[in-house]
Amino acid sequence: MFGLAFAMSGPAGGAAGQAGGGMAAFQQIIPLVFMFAIFYFLLIRPQQKKAKEHKALLDAMKKGDNVVTAGGVHGKVIAVDDSIVTLEIANNVNIKITKSYIASIKKD
Repeated sequence: MFGLAFAMSGPAGGAAGQAGGGMAAFQQIIPLVFMFAIFYFLLIRPQQKKAKEHKALLDAMKKGDNVVTAGGVHGKVIAVDDSIVTLEIANNVNIKITKSYIASIKKD
């Protein structure tokens, strides 16, 4: 069994293997390209779209909006800075949170 394999890898078998080597390498790359395309359309692209929508939501946030944080805290926006938002969660109870932790703006 090994004798046959070594006999085929001689000068004639090696030349035939080298001639088809470029096509074999191309055939090995095709599945990788398909896998990358699948990952891009199923994972990367939707995540980028969601991140863009969240950034637009944060840019549109203004004083007086009712919001929900990522932790589930509901409150009214009292002040908006570059990266800090002050929320009133009860009468005379204000908290400061990082702007990126705002999950949604409630429609009231």
